[in-house]
Amino acid sequence: MYLKVHHISGSGDVVAVCDRELLDTTLCHGDVEVCVTRGFYGSETATEEEVRRALKGAANVNLMGKRVVAIAIDMGLITRENCIMIGDIPHAQLFRI
Repeated sequence: MYLKVHHISGSGDVVAVCDRELLDTTLCHGDVEVCVTRGFYGSETATEEEVRRALKGAANVNLMGKRVVAIAIDMGLITRENCIMIGDIPHAQLFRI
């Protein structure tokens, strides 16, 4: 998995995580195209434990992929119904207010 924390002054951090095989790909579903880039998801790999720690207190999360979404579901952060599918890849965003 790839994990990047975007530090945004005044509005909290954005934690972006994607499954390893999705990095540098473009996902398509109908007219929708999503580019899974290093600029957003990072270029450093992370373990499941590192991902769990990052997600635990995050106020803003962006998840792309079957494994990372499964981790968030296991942690009780989202449900499968909260995800959208881009082709056969689940994507979820979480915002804590």
